[in-house]
Amino acid sequence: MSGTRAAIRYAKAILDLALTNGAAQDVYNDMTSIASTVADNEELNTFIQNPTIGVGVKEAALTEVFSNVNGVTKGLFHLLFENKRFEILTDIASQYKIQFDEMNGLEVAKVTTAIPMDSALEAKVSEKIKEFSDKKITIQNIVDPSIIGGFILRIGDKQYNASIANRLQVLKREFSN
Repeated sequence: MSGTRAAIRYAKAILDLALTNGAAQDVYNDMTSIASTVADNEELNTFIQNPTIGVGVKEAALTEVFSNVNGVTKGLFHLLFENKRFEILTDIASQYKIQFDEMNGLEVAKVTTAIPMDSALEAKVSEKIKEFSDKKITIQNIVDPSIIGGFILRIGDKQYNASIANRLQVLKREFSN
């Protein structure tokens, strides 16, 4: 949890610096690239998380791997080197993206469905989203067959559960009382 709080602080500081330098969108692109590269490459993730590898080696490697990033992002690498905090790099990248989206009035709606969403379900979900938020929403579909049918909508800290599994659970509780 403290890693997440630290990541939020770093992300806010990097966003402020990027805004000052007029590079917020470039740093956003860098953070998206860093998050996806580390998530897709288990070897790189293990390298970053390994406490036995020196921070100087990590800084040099990340600077080499991400050689085309903005100067603000390179500054983040150096700051993580100085503070010996490379293990929270992916958390910082994720938090930066969240902060940037909030600043621009964007929000992500996570929609869990039993099967990939079709246009009819997407329309139904879009109607429900309008009840929750007036921001510009990006829909992220997560497929989880265990919900049987329907959908679970999560926007920020709000959740609307219209899944069949939830309805069955409610019925089970009603019958057991």
